[in-house]
Parts: sequence; structure tokens; C-alpha cells
Amino acid sequence: MRTLVIGGSVFLGRAIVEEALRRGHEVTTFNRGKSGKDLPGVEAVRGDRQSSDDLARLAGGREWDAVIDVCGFVPRVVGQSVRALNGRAATYAFISSISACSDWPRTGPTDESSPRFECAPDAGPEDGDYGVLKAGCERAVEQGFDGNALIIEPGLILGPHENVGRLPWWLTRIDRGGKVLAPGDPEMAMQLIDARDIAAFTLTQAEAGTADRFFVSGVEGNATYAGFLQECRTATGSDAEFVWVDDRFLLDRKVQPWTELPIWAPRDPEFAGVWLPSSAKARAAGLTCRPVAETVRDTWAWLREIPVERRPAGNERMRHGIDPDKEAAILAEWAQDRLSG
Repeated sequence: MRTLVIGGSVFLGRAIVEEALRRGHEVTTFNRGKSGKDLPGVEAVRGDRQSSDDLARLAGGREWDAVIDVCGFVPRVVGQSVRALNGRAATYAFISSISACSDWPRTGPTDESSPRFECAPDAGPEDGDYGVLKAGCERAVEQGFDGNALIIEPGLILGPHENVGRLPWWLTRIDRGGKVLAPGDPEMAMQLIDARDIAAFTLTQAEAGTADRFFVSGVEGNATYAGFLQECRTATGSDAEFVWVDDRFLLDRKVQPWTELPIWAPRDPEFAGVWLPSSAKARAAGLTCRPVAETVRDTWAWLREIPVERRPAGNERMRHGIDPDKEAAILAEWAQDRLSG
């Protein structure tokens, strides 16, 4: 199978390329060569997806069975790629996000039938935030591609080579040891998925020429917060001591959910449905999810080879991790509050 991956050098894109090569695909990647290195064995085409000339050079004389667009964030830009590659492939798979759903994460459960944000397929970066624009990108593919439009909507993605910095931050912090601020309810049921499992499912659907949309957010309740942090402690061999601090105590002290304490979703109306999306349709179509312990262990095996100061912590849109002094101050205040309470 001939597969074009737009992106393909970091995290989920890298996992897709790795799995495609393992399956024997002839893989072309199209990227600027700035975010990461292409894997050996691909035809690497350098170019900017916002350049009509670069897209025309990519499309000229080439055809594929499937295009997998991993790095589309602006509908207008995705639309350019769709038009340039229309007729050059049978399937266009777009990696979107459950953030495109207008009700998530405030309500749940959420699935493929949930409403999307209103966003035009030719919207620009000024026309909305991440989730709104992802909804517009989906429309750019569905309305602009004449072949099979495959929409993949992941939830929270973890795994080796994660460039977002969520699991890498927790592993690094827990490896450092000492008293670790553990947020909220230790029994909070989560829903986590490995990038490699999304990659395998996406390629299977692309190979079948599927035209559909799928939530790929994992198995509901496949971890609790306490279990997740314990897996991090086990993987690192740390002697860290978890200090569980109430949601309200943290919110009152302006600790930011999801970012300062990664993957923390407090029991709050704004986060009521964060762990409730349903991947039932995808699982019925063949999605399988490895144990969270395997994801944590493999991520630590990758991460430990990277110097601490170079480990991923996020991007220009979102940074992860609480300042050590702020963490220490909250832990001290929490301890005093317990003594006086």
C-alpha cells in the first residue's frame, strides 16, 4: 500500500509512519523537516503545506492509496492540501480531536453523533480556538475530498515520543522523588490511549478504504489517577510519596487543571464529561488498547535517554508542569491546613 503522511516525524505521526513501515507500506512523508527526523525507509518530501508550489511539487507525478493528515489545525490550510491531493489518493484520513465537539468536556457521554462547533471549511487561524478550528478542518476534508473521507478523533494520547509533555512531566517529577502533589480524587476513573494503538487503527481503516468517523479515546475507566501515578512510580523505581490534595483547595490557589498538573480534571462542571467519550464504535471496528502500564513503561524507557533539560514540556499553545516552588508552597499549606483542621 502506498501511504502519504502529512507530518510524520513526531509523536502520533511518527507512530503512524512506524506502523505503516512495519506493515510493508511504501511511505512518503511531507513536512518541513523542522520538528523531527523522518524515519529511515520513507520517501521524505520537504515542503510547507501552506505553499501552493510545494503542494503541487508533492502531488506531481505521485499517487497514493491513502493520505493521512496528522498536522492539520487550520481549515483553510487543510483545504489547500485536500484540493492539491484530490484525485491523487483513494482515502484522505484526517486526525482531528474530540475537542471538535462543542459539548466536550462539559457534558457526557460524548460520541461520534455529538454536535461539532460551527466553523467554516475555509476558516483561518483567527476564526477560533483549537477545537473550533478542528471542526472546520473536518468539514474541509468531508466537503472537499472526492474519495473516502476518514475522520479520526482521539482523546488524550500518551506514549513514547510524546511531544506534548504530559506523561513526560509526570515521569520526570516522580523520578525526582520526595513529596509529590497528587491532585483531586485518587479514584477518578480516566480514559487513556497509546499513540501506537491509534496508529494501528487508523491504518487498518485506511487500508480498508473506510469513509467514516471514529472516536479513539481508549477504554472508559482503564486507569484511575492513583493507578496512573503508581504506574509512573513503578516504572521509574522512585520512592516518591504522593500527597493527595482536594480539587477545591487547588482551584482556590489558582492551580490550572490539565496543564500545571497534567491530566488533572477536577470534579467541576467545566470538566464533567472529560473522561466520558465513547470509543465503542471504534472498538467494534477493531480498535484495541494496550494496558496503561505498558504505555507508561515504554515512555519512560524512551524518556530516560533524554537529558532532563531537553525533555518535552509542551508547545507555544500549552505548557505543562507546576513550578517547584509553587508545588512546595501548596504542600506546606495543605499540611498546615490538615493540622489545624
